[in-house]
Amino acid sequence: MNKTWQIRSLQAAVILLGGGLLVTVAQAEEKAAAPAEHGKPIVLPGKQAASAAAEAPTKTIVLPGKLAASMAAARAKPKEPETLQPEVKQGAAPLLKAPVGPSPEVHAPGAAVHEARRAAKPRRAKAKPKAVERKPEESSHDEHGHGSEVQQVRAAVTTILHDNSDYMAHHNATYFKTFADKQTPRATVVTCSDSRVQSEVMDKSAVNDLFMVRDIGNQLATAEGSVEYGVRHLHTPLLIFVGHAACGAIKAASADYSKLEPAIRKELATINIPQGIDPTDGALLNVNNQVESAILKFSGEVEAGHLAILGAFYDFRNDLRQGAGKLIITNLNGETEPGKIRELMKQGQYFKYSFMR
Repeated sequence: MNKTWQIRSLQAAVILLGGGLLVTVAQAEEKAAAPAEHGKPIVLPGKQAASAAAEAPTKTIVLPGKLAASMAAARAKPKEPETLQPEVKQGAAPLLKAPVGPSPEVHAPGAAVHEARRAAKPRRAKAKPKAVERKPEESSHDEHGHGSEVQQVRAAVTTILHDNSDYMAHHNATYFKTFADKQTPRATVVTCSDSRVQSEVMDKSAVNDLFMVRDIGNQLATAEGSVEYGVRHLHTPLLIFVGHAACGAIKAASADYSKLEPAIRKELATINIPQGIDPTDGALLNVNNQVESAILKFSGEVEAGHLAILGAFYDFRNDLRQGAGKLIITNLNGETEPGKIRELMKQGQYFKYSFMR
């Protein structure tokens, strides 16, 4: 009887265990069927997905529906940038007041001390120069006896217009037609700006005959463009530098001219003569320097025999004892010895240079 009861108890346990297994299998089958309706396969990224596909191309990992949905939502949500918090807490930035008015000036080191000294030093009031009242028509004369400024201007304009009318009366329209459209000078002449040196000194009819260049000290350096235009564009075969007696530029260049205006100092600086030299000797030396500079600049024209370069001295004081007002050739293509200059000119050798001996 006891054996019979044990056998029945064992059968009942087997039945209960089998039923439990059936329930578990049924639940597993239900869960396995659910992903086909709600879930999606998980695709592994990168190389892992490729290797997984190579190993088991027909297998797919399927997750339960809720888990697959949450993972899909996580992938779709944009990733927020990571915020790095400082390890040490920083205090709030100080408030800066906007400046009122203009920006402060930048001063060099020591400027404050210098300004303080200037402020402490008493200043003397400068007396304004009294303006000298002069009537326009007053009969006062300048140091040259020309009269007042108004009288000088009126007389100068009257003379200019009168002489121009006289010039027109002696030259008809045919005269002007000869050079109305083109200039054809024979020489480029560089003279000093001095009012005592004019073209009629060397040419009675300088119109369309002399290409005149004037500056203080009859220099090449301060009028190089004008000189070059005459030589290389107008093709004048003669270039002549004319110095003169009692030249103010020579006197200034051989003395201290530091207190003169900057523009004047600039032009005097290119006159290379010794300090304290005699004015006549200085003028002659300056002419030689200009000829030498021109020979170097126009060496192509010189060597080709297309340009003669002369130096001259206009002696209206008769300093060289050859007659007041005489124009003396003092340099012929670098030759400065008077006897050789006369011989070269007598032979007509105007294109023979001293360095071609």
